[in-house]
Amino acid sequence: MLTRRGAAGAALGLGAALGAAPASAAGSGSGTLAGLAAELARLPARRDFKTVPAILTDPGYWDEARIRAVAAYRGGPKQVWDNKALAGGWTASMRSALNGQHLSFRHPAFLTVSMTRGDAQLALFDQAMWDKYPLAKLTGGKFTRNTFLDAKPGADFSPDDAAIPTLMKRGAVFMSCHNAIMHAAARVAEAMRGSAPVGEIAADLTNHLLPGVILTPGALATLPELQQAGFHYVT
Repeated sequence: MLTRRGAAGAALGLGAALGAAPASAAGSGSGTLAGLAAELARLPARRDFKTVPAILTDPGYWDEARIRAVAAYRGGPKQVWDNKALAGGWTASMRSALNGQHLSFRHPAFLTVSMTRGDAQLALFDQAMWDKYPLAKLTGGKFTRNTFLDAKPGADFSPDDAAIPTLMKRGAVFMSCHNAIMHAAARVAEAMRGSAPVGEIAADLTNHLLPGVILTPGALATLPELQQAGFHYVT
Protein backbone atom coordinates (compact mmCIF):
# COMPACT_ATOMS: atom_id res chain seq x y z
CA MET A 1 0.00 0.00 0.00
CA LEU A 2 1.36 3.40 -0.98
CA THR A 3 2.13 5.78 1.83
CA ARG A 4 3.43 9.32 1.81
CA ARG A 5 6.43 8.16 3.84
CA GLY A 6 7.41 5.60 1.19
CA ALA A 7 7.06 8.10 -1.62
CA ALA A 8 9.05 10.65 0.34
CA GLY A 9 11.91 8.19 0.70
CA ALA A 10 12.04 7.76 -3.06
CA ALA A 11 12.02 11.53 -3.50
CA LEU A 12 14.98 11.96 -1.16
CA GLY A 13 16.86 9.25 -3.00
CA LEU A 14 16.28 11.00 -6.31
CA GLY A 15 17.42 14.31 -4.84
CA ALA A 16 20.65 12.79 -3.60
CA ALA A 17 21.33 11.09 -6.92
CA LEU A 18 20.77 14.22 -9.00
CA GLY A 19 22.37 16.64 -6.56
CA ALA A 20 19.25 18.77 -6.72
CA ALA A 21 17.52 21.01 -4.21
CA PRO A 22 16.18 19.35 -1.03
CA ALA A 23 12.52 18.42 -0.80
CA SER A 24 11.71 21.48 1.29
CA ALA A 25 12.78 23.74 -1.57
CA ALA A 26 10.28 22.33 -4.05
CA GLY A 27 7.15 24.29 -4.79
CA SER A 28 4.16 24.14 -7.11
CA GLY A 29 5.25 23.83 -10.70
CA SER A 30 8.71 22.47 -9.92
CA GLY A 31 11.41 22.73 -12.59
CA THR A 32 13.58 19.80 -11.43
CA LEU A 33 12.93 16.08 -11.20
CA ALA A 34 13.89 16.01 -7.55
CA GLY A 35 11.55 18.92 -6.85
CA LEU A 36 8.70 17.20 -8.66
CA ALA A 37 9.33 13.95 -6.76
CA ALA A 38 9.26 15.82 -3.46
CA GLU A 39 6.07 17.63 -4.41
CA LEU A 40 4.37 14.38 -5.42
CA ALA A 41 5.45 12.77 -2.15
CA ARG A 42 3.67 15.51 -0.19
CA LEU A 43 0.40 15.19 -2.09
CA PRO A 44 -2.39 12.79 -1.07
CA ALA A 45 -2.82 9.38 -2.68
CA ARG A 46 -5.78 7.47 -1.30
CA ARG A 47 -5.18 3.72 -1.06
CA ASP A 48 -7.84 2.55 1.41
CA PHE A 49 -10.70 1.73 -0.95
CA LYS A 50 -13.26 -0.93 -0.06
CA THR A 51 -14.97 -0.80 -3.43
CA VAL A 52 -14.81 1.47 -6.48
CA PRO A 53 -17.33 2.31 -9.22
CA ALA A 54 -16.75 1.47 -12.87
CA ILE A 55 -16.80 5.12 -13.97
CA LEU A 56 -15.18 7.74 -11.78
CA THR A 57 -16.70 11.20 -11.43
CA ASP A 58 -15.42 12.19 -7.97
CA PRO A 59 -11.73 13.33 -7.85
CA GLY A 60 -11.52 11.67 -4.45
CA TYR A 61 -11.26 8.37 -6.32
CA TRP A 62 -8.08 9.27 -8.19
CA ASP A 63 -4.84 11.22 -7.60
CA GLU A 64 -6.10 14.54 -8.92
CA ALA A 65 -3.51 16.74 -7.18
CA ARG A 66 -0.64 14.56 -8.37
CA ILE A 67 -1.82 14.65 -11.97
CA ARG A 68 -1.98 18.45 -11.80
CA ALA A 69 1.51 18.60 -10.29
CA VAL A 70 2.94 16.59 -13.19
CA ALA A 71 1.06 18.74 -15.70
CA ALA A 72 2.48 21.88 -14.06
CA TYR A 73 6.09 20.65 -14.26
CA ARG A 74 8.27 23.53 -15.53
CA GLY A 75 11.32 21.48 -16.51
CA GLY A 76 11.78 19.76 -19.80
CA PRO A 77 11.68 18.36 -22.34
CA LYS A 78 8.51 16.51 -21.30
CA GLN A 79 7.35 13.23 -22.80
CA VAL A 80 4.35 10.95 -22.25
CA TRP A 81 4.17 7.36 -23.47
CA ASP A 82 0.97 5.51 -24.36
CA ASN A 83 1.97 2.12 -22.93
CA LYS A 84 -0.54 -0.69 -23.31
CA ALA A 85 1.30 -3.95 -24.22
CA LEU A 86 2.80 -5.71 -21.19
CA ALA A 87 5.35 -7.64 -23.25
CA GLY A 88 6.13 -4.80 -25.64
CA GLY A 89 9.48 -3.73 -24.20
CA TRP A 90 8.00 -0.45 -23.05
CA THR A 91 10.13 0.03 -19.94
CA ALA A 92 13.27 -0.50 -22.03
CA SER A 93 12.08 2.24 -24.38
CA MET A 94 11.57 4.59 -21.45
CA ARG A 95 15.05 3.72 -20.20
CA SER A 96 16.49 4.59 -23.62
CA ALA A 97 14.71 7.93 -23.57
CA LEU A 98 16.13 8.70 -20.12
CA ASN A 99 19.64 7.71 -21.18
CA GLY A 100 19.56 9.78 -24.33
CA GLN A 101 18.10 12.90 -22.75
CA HIS A 102 19.99 12.80 -19.43
CA LEU A 103 23.33 11.38 -20.53
CA SER A 104 23.66 12.27 -24.23
CA PHE A 105 21.81 15.57 -24.67
CA ARG A 106 22.50 16.64 -21.07
CA HIS A 107 18.93 17.59 -20.21
CA PRO A 108 18.81 16.74 -16.48
CA ALA A 109 15.25 18.07 -16.13
CA PHE A 110 13.86 15.77 -18.85
CA LEU A 111 10.67 14.09 -17.63
CA THR A 112 9.22 10.92 -19.12
CA VAL A 113 5.78 9.69 -18.08
CA SER A 114 4.16 6.31 -18.68
CA MET A 115 0.42 6.58 -19.26
CA THR A 116 -0.16 2.91 -18.56
CA ARG A 117 -3.22 1.02 -19.75
CA GLY A 118 -4.22 -2.29 -21.33
CA ASP A 119 -2.42 -5.31 -19.95
CA ALA A 120 0.66 -3.16 -19.28
CA GLN A 121 -1.34 -2.08 -16.24
CA LEU A 122 -0.53 -5.44 -14.63
CA ALA A 123 3.07 -4.31 -14.16
CA LEU A 124 1.92 -1.59 -11.77
CA PHE A 125 0.52 -4.01 -9.18
CA ASP A 126 2.78 -5.29 -6.43
CA GLN A 127 3.76 -8.95 -6.21
CA ALA A 128 1.22 -9.53 -3.44
CA MET A 129 -1.56 -9.01 -5.99
CA TRP A 130 0.10 -11.39 -8.46
CA ASP A 131 0.20 -13.95 -5.67
CA LYS A 132 -3.37 -13.36 -4.50
CA TYR A 133 -5.08 -13.20 -7.89
CA PRO A 134 -4.45 -15.13 -11.16
CA LEU A 135 -2.80 -12.14 -12.82
CA ALA A 136 -0.19 -14.37 -14.45
CA LYS A 137 -2.99 -16.16 -16.32
CA LEU A 138 -4.12 -12.82 -17.73
CA THR A 139 -0.77 -12.53 -19.52
CA GLY A 140 -1.39 -15.65 -21.61
CA GLY A 141 1.54 -17.45 -20.08
CA LYS A 142 4.09 -14.74 -20.91
CA PHE A 143 4.75 -13.93 -17.25
CA THR A 144 4.60 -16.02 -14.09
CA ARG A 145 5.26 -13.09 -11.74
CA ASN A 146 5.84 -9.35 -11.90
CA THR A 147 9.35 -9.29 -13.35
CA PHE A 148 9.05 -5.53 -13.92
CA LEU A 149 10.00 -5.16 -10.25
CA ASP A 150 13.33 -6.96 -10.69
CA ALA A 151 15.80 -4.11 -10.19
CA LYS A 152 19.46 -5.02 -10.50
CA PRO A 153 21.10 -5.35 -7.06
CA GLY A 154 23.12 -2.31 -6.04
CA ALA A 155 22.31 -0.43 -9.23
CA ASP A 156 19.57 2.02 -8.21
CA PHE A 157 20.39 4.39 -11.04
CA SER A 158 21.97 2.03 -13.57
CA PRO A 159 21.53 3.20 -17.19
CA ASP A 160 21.03 -0.41 -18.32
CA ASP A 161 18.29 -1.30 -15.82
CA ALA A 162 14.71 -1.09 -17.10
CA ALA A 163 12.96 -2.17 -13.88
CA ILE A 164 10.11 0.12 -12.88
CA PRO A 165 11.56 0.93 -9.40
CA THR A 166 14.87 1.94 -11.02
CA LEU A 167 13.20 4.13 -13.64
CA MET A 168 11.16 5.83 -10.92
CA LYS A 169 14.31 6.55 -8.93
CA ARG A 170 15.75 8.15 -12.06
CA GLY A 171 12.73 10.47 -12.28
CA ALA A 172 10.29 8.62 -14.53
CA VAL A 173 6.61 8.88 -13.57
CA PHE A 174 4.13 6.04 -13.96
CA MET A 175 0.40 6.70 -14.23
CA SER A 176 -2.23 4.01 -13.79
CA CYS A 177 -5.53 3.65 -15.64
CA HIS A 178 -8.67 3.05 -13.56
CA ASN A 179 -10.44 1.58 -16.58
CA ALA A 180 -7.64 -0.97 -17.04
CA ILE A 181 -7.86 -1.83 -13.34
CA MET A 182 -11.60 -2.46 -13.70
CA HIS A 183 -11.00 -4.64 -16.76
CA ALA A 184 -8.38 -6.69 -14.91
CA ALA A 185 -10.71 -7.02 -11.93
CA ALA A 186 -13.54 -8.27 -14.14
CA ARG A 187 -11.24 -10.90 -15.67
CA VAL A 188 -10.07 -11.94 -12.20
CA ALA A 189 -13.65 -12.24 -10.96
CA GLU A 190 -14.51 -14.42 -13.95
CA ALA A 191 -11.44 -16.62 -13.45
CA MET A 192 -12.19 -17.00 -9.74
CA ARG A 193 -15.88 -17.61 -10.45
CA GLY A 194 -17.22 -14.57 -8.66
CA SER A 195 -15.30 -14.96 -5.42
CA ALA A 196 -15.80 -11.24 -4.81
CA PRO A 197 -17.61 -8.37 -6.58
CA VAL A 198 -15.63 -6.69 -9.35
CA GLY A 199 -15.67 -3.36 -7.52
CA GLU A 200 -14.07 -4.91 -4.44
CA ILE A 201 -11.36 -6.66 -6.46
CA ALA A 202 -10.66 -3.41 -8.30
CA ALA A 203 -10.38 -1.60 -4.98
CA ASP A 204 -7.91 -4.19 -3.72
CA LEU A 205 -5.81 -3.88 -6.87
CA THR A 206 -5.89 -0.09 -6.59
CA ASN A 207 -4.75 -0.23 -2.99
CA HIS A 208 -1.76 -2.29 -4.12
CA LEU A 209 -0.44 -0.08 -6.88
CA LEU A 210 3.33 0.26 -6.65
CA PRO A 211 4.56 3.08 -4.36
CA GLY A 212 4.72 6.31 -6.32
CA VAL A 213 2.33 5.28 -9.11
CA ILE A 214 -0.25 7.97 -9.90
CA LEU A 215 -3.86 6.81 -10.23
CA THR A 216 -5.88 8.40 -13.06
CA PRO A 217 -9.62 8.13 -13.83
CA GLY A 218 -8.59 6.77 -17.23
CA ALA A 219 -5.43 6.84 -19.31
CA LEU A 220 -7.00 8.02 -22.56
CA ALA A 221 -8.84 10.79 -20.71
CA THR A 222 -5.68 11.92 -18.91
CA LEU A 223 -3.40 11.93 -21.95
CA PRO A 224 -4.89 15.18 -23.35
CA GLU A 225 -4.34 16.86 -19.98
CA LEU A 226 -0.59 16.30 -20.33
CA GLN A 227 -0.52 17.03 -24.06
CA GLN A 228 -2.15 20.40 -23.44
CA ALA A 229 0.60 21.06 -20.87
CA GLY A 230 3.30 20.54 -23.51
CA PHE A 231 4.12 16.86 -23.17
CA HIS A 232 5.30 15.14 -26.36
CA TYR A 233 3.17 12.08 -27.13
CA VAL A 234 4.85 8.74 -27.88
CA THR A 235 2.92 5.62 -28.84
